[in-house]
Amino acid sequence: MASSPRLHYFDHLRALAMLAGVLFHAALAYSPLMQPLFPTADRETSAWIDAPLWLLHLFRMPLFFAVSGFFAALLVERLGGAATARQRVRRIALPFLIAWPIVIWALDASTAWAMRHVEHPSALLIFLRDWEAREDAPPLPPGTAHLWFLYYLIWFGLLHWIARTLGAKLAWSAQLFRSRPGLLLVLPLLICPALASVSTPHPAPEGLLPQFWALGYYGAFYLLGMHLHDEPGLLDRLRPLLAPLLIASALGYALFYWQLPAAINPLQPETASWPMALLQAVLSVWLTLCCLLLGKALLDRPNTWLRPLSRSAYWTYLIHLPLLFAIQYPLMNLDAPWWAKFGFASCATLALCFLSYRWLVQPTRMARFVG
Repeated sequence: MASSPRLHYFDHLRALAMLAGVLFHAALAYSPLMQPLFPTADRETSAWIDAPLWLLHLFRMPLFFAVSGFFAALLVERLGGAATARQRVRRIALPFLIAWPIVIWALDASTAWAMRHVEHPSALLIFLRDWEAREDAPPLPPGTAHLWFLYYLIWFGLLHWIARTLGAKLAWSAQLFRSRPGLLLVLPLLICPALASVSTPHPAPEGLLPQFWALGYYGAFYLLGMHLHDEPGLLDRLRPLLAPLLIASALGYALFYWQLPAAINPLQPETASWPMALLQAVLSVWLTLCCLLLGKALLDRPNTWLRPLSRSAYWTYLIHLPLLFAIQYPLMNLDAPWWAKFGFASCATLALCFLSYRWLVQPTRMARFVG
């Protein structure tokens, strides 16, 4: 796959989207908006972190699913349906089934330690501590944590296989993605109802039951990636719109950020208004296209710095959250500025992930699965 120069920027964008997830999750601890919702929410917060945080939230995972859809279509073309299914089991299903219980156990263990030892607990830690103290408290529902992206990739792969098996035609979606008005205007309208059914900013679909809004929202970007493979000239036709899209997205995000709620009630989260949902949908599509266009212009070549990051990005994303929580929980006891805690937690987590990949994964057969 790396032999084709057209594919370098897809590899790099996928890696950057995954690595940005480490910074995103580290920043949530210092976001004023996430104080009632995040277990490592620190008493040191800053409104300065919310502006880049929620901008990243609008396009990071849509971009990842678009790139994933592209590679899924590429694999089907090069390997065929049966070989692609085997590859998806090896690269997605098995890592998920193995990593999921380990990640959940590690997160539970660090959170249990934090409930006993953190002197300035977050609102969620206090809730969990009170919940655990109840004699009649039922067990909390299991979730997928940050591995939900693999869970939905399994579903999208299964739906893709069913569609191919039944010979389903996607002519309607091909027409939608082929035209500029369809891609820039109609697609946001189609995903708007999904975002109107959840809160703002949209949450991570971590439950074990597939959530229809997430299937529709992220599935649209997965489908977009498939059509990017089938229509190689699509991004070239959009290239003249890059500057206008960047300007319009900047103005739209300023409006979105201004309209963000000051706080979120974790017990009764309000669903997004239709104007807010439409604004999120438009920004998600436009910003994802901007990333793809910028990636093709700037990253469509081998890069000695990004190549090792690309190889280790999958492993890094799989293991980063338990490491991050184990680092951030003790930091909650320290009297230090938020930027110092954020910088230390991010750098330490990335360093541990990269070193563990170099020593535990790269020299072993594990690289076939998560390398």
